[in-house]
Amino acid sequence: MTIIVSVFLRGYRGKTVDFAEVSNQHRTTTAYFLNHGKWNDSALQDTLKNAVIQVIYLEAQRSGQPVFCIVDDTIASHTRPSLQAGHPIEAAYFHQSHLKGCQDYGHQIVSVMLSCNGLILNYADILYDKSKSKIQIVQEIADELPVAPVISYFLCDSWYTSVKVMESFIRKGFYTIGALKTNRVIYPCGIRQKVSEFALHLRKTDRAVSLVTVGGREFYVYRYEGELNDIPNAVVIISYPREAFGNPKSLRVFISTNAGISTQEILDTYTERWPIELFFRQSKNKLALDKCQIRSRQGIERYWLIMSLVHYMCCMHSGKYNTFEEGYRYFQDQVKTERIGNLHQFIKNGASLEAVLKLVG
Repeated sequence: MTIIVSVFLRGYRGKTVDFAEVSNQHRTTTAYFLNHGKWNDSALQDTLKNAVIQVIYLEAQRSGQPVFCIVDDTIASHTRPSLQAGHPIEAAYFHQSHLKGCQDYGHQIVSVMLSCNGLILNYADILYDKSKSKIQIVQEIADELPVAPVISYFLCDSWYTSVKVMESFIRKGFYTIGALKTNRVIYPCGIRQKVSEFALHLRKTDRAVSLVTVGGREFYVYRYEGELNDIPNAVVIISYPREAFGNPKSLRVFISTNAGISTQEILDTYTERWPIELFFRQSKNKLALDKCQIRSRQGIERYWLIMSLVHYMCCMHSGKYNTFEEGYRYFQDQVKTERIGNLHQFIKNGASLEAVLKLVG
């Protein structure tokens, strides 16, 4: 409760000194609770996952809308420790940052969200420590999910569109719609070609090239349906922004293992990935995902778990789904109201000015 209340008190900055403002214990007591405390974090994680599945799957059964399992990763950046550091942060490595375009030191987090009909909840945050590949991590997520109650979709960027991952999700009723690297091989007219090479021959006037609007922007697209390496049949969408047709740097490629839906549906469905980018921003700005002053691996993973609980609380605080921002403001107001109410009662009971200043200090 100390950790959770400190998040809403004034916007948690990731500093353990914030704990002291809402606890009679020293800040190191709360840090010890995360790093070494004997509590069953696995039980909390399982309970949280089950709650998310229940909310999302029930909504899918009620509405008939697909479940989206959205996967992506982000980096919680840290300052690289000196060679003389006695206690460096555990499980931190250099990772390639697509955002910064260079190697970034810190923790890489694989996040999984489930959504349906506008309900969007965080399912899991997994620390990528290089002991297993990100492909293996996501395969395990697919294996633990219940079978989807309706036709559903796994949404991802090009890092996760591997055959193994797509096969794991199709066994659970999830087709894959994801980005594809431009060097993937397709077989138009039986001829083996990289997508990037094939795209060079496309022209706006080709009968198979069409103009579609996605998210308010227009794109020229070409739809290929057929074989990929290790995939007997899938749809590949080759796209350029209208203003940059033919520019190799603007080429974007998408795959759908459901060949029965239109090009427009594939691209519209892919945009359902956006909430995970918003989740990363909220987690870093409001939940100190990349600022927490915890050094042990266990403490870091426990902190992320509690932040997942906070995210769930914000989204579900009224017993029905709300946006994270709505819930965050609600709990902030509740904490501030309670503090002011306690202070008012403290003064009514005859507290001295010195005692009041110490309480609010």
